[in-house]
Amino acid sequence: MTSFTNFALDYTKMTTLESIQQTIAPELQLLNDRIAEKLSSSNQLLNTVIEGYLKTKGKQIRPIIVMLSAKMFGEITPNVISAAVAVELLHNASLIHDDVVDDTKTRRGNPTVNSIWDNHIAVLVGDFFVSTALQQAISTGDVRIIDSMAKLGKLLSLGEIDQIYNARYHNLNEEAYFATINHKTASLFVSCVEVGGFAVGASEEELAKMARFAELLGLCFQIRDDIFDYFADEKIGKPTGNDLREGKITLPLLHVLLNDQLPQHSEMLELSRKESLDTTEINTLIEYAKQHGGIDYAYQKMAQLRDTAVEIISEFPDTEIRRAFISIFDYIIARDK
Repeated sequence: MTSFTNFALDYTKMTTLESIQQTIAPELQLLNDRIAEKLSSSNQLLNTVIEGYLKTKGKQIRPIIVMLSAKMFGEITPNVISAAVAVELLHNASLIHDDVVDDTKTRRGNPTVNSIWDNHIAVLVGDFFVSTALQQAISTGDVRIIDSMAKLGKLLSLGEIDQIYNARYHNLNEEAYFATINHKTASLFVSCVEVGGFAVGASEEELAKMARFAELLGLCFQIRDDIFDYFADEKIGKPTGNDLREGKITLPLLHVLLNDQLPQHSEMLELSRKESLDTTEINTLIEYAKQHGGIDYAYQKMAQLRDTAVEIISEFPDTEIRRAFISIFDYIIARDK
């Protein structure tokens, strides 16, 4: 068993995500009922597309974080549900649009909207999600929640453009990588904490530390996602190397490409800069990253981020909610999909 696998297994002693979901099951039901209600329209085609999409919803980590943030500073109120709906819909809109941009055919093992219907419908459905998210944010009557959502939309777009720029111009450095995943992923987790706290009247000062915790959580989420691309997913049949097919060099490979003392470094660096890679070339780069410690490094980086995050949240009282946040962090590092 490799060292990075041992690292992941160290986190299996955590409280499971399912147990956290059970503690807020009624609120999650309210969330999903509200989503279904607000996405209902007079157009049967739109309703059919959305009904199919909602059947494949994920673990809803983001609205869970909204609710935990609210419970950290108060109680779950109708405004908290509205804020959680807004975040979840904006997140899903970004996924639908990303699938169009990347021409993705499956997500979580299920066909994407664009693969079932077409890009035209997928873009419009994503737009419908965005508009509904904004309505839910406005319904809270809190301009801070609206502002957080507006900033989030900008940052998600910026992160995707960052990624395209880095791939197109071979911008290989860790600073650029972390700036990109901060925009495209961590910003969403920060917004979750913000809107949950704002919905119960928390001040920006109270939320500052939790926002930093959420940022570190989001960075780990994306690093773990990036690691998945170096291993075939037997559960859903996902092949390796999808990021490299799109010209994206993520942390495990980036780390080894930045080490010019490694054997075959120049050859691998040149290969990584090719306009288009075939399957053999992709597998060569993936194995190079694995053999020279790229996966181990990514896990070590997540461990460092987690340690910093735990230090931050430990300044809050030792409550069930604080422990739940740490458990979610551990879940994100240890998850297998």
